Amino acid sequence: MYSRTSLIARGFAAALLAVSATASPVQADSRDKAFFDQVAGTWQGPGEIVAGKYKGTKFTCNLSGDPAATDGLGIKLDGHCRVGVFKQPMSATITRTGGTYKGKFLDGAAGKGLDILSGNVSGDKVVVAINRQKLNGAMIARLQDDNTMNVTISVKVGETMVPVIGMALNRKVDTMAVGSIK
Repeated sequence: MYSRTSLIARGFAAALLAVSATASPVQADSRDKAFFDQVAGTWQGPGEIVAGKYKGTKFTCNLSGDPAATDGLGIKLDGHCRVGVFKQPMSATITRTGGTYKGKFLDGAAGKGLDILSGNVSGDKVVVAINRQKLNGAMIARLQDDNTMNVTISVKVGETMVPVIGMALNRKVDTMAVGSIK
């Protein structure tokens, strides 16, 4: 089985991949780009493991996202999550490959992370398929408004998708007043 920190890291990997999507024709490109642009920025907030061996474990994450260089269709995220005194680095890259998005969290499923297999953007929500060896699942991220994103990561158990991690991320906004002197 995986350690608590490893499970949180993998779950968060899926959360980081909240911004990946499958695009169809050209009109979907602009819709997807708009979504990626909305998700870019600095995010922070709490999360919790809601099922499994580590149920009840709480953590906090800080992330920074920039649109991918590929025509803005994708994103690169960096940051960390913290469980008590333990800090786990987080990174994800999602880019357009052909007619879909592919990506990985950390070093992908071949290492200690996850692979993004496919995804779909629909308005203010993205759903992506995630995989690591025999683990299959999905991540759903919904922008509640410009500054709030909720993320749920579920894994497939038999024929049922079971939610295992939930997160509530808020955009970190600089509230410092700026003015000019004439």
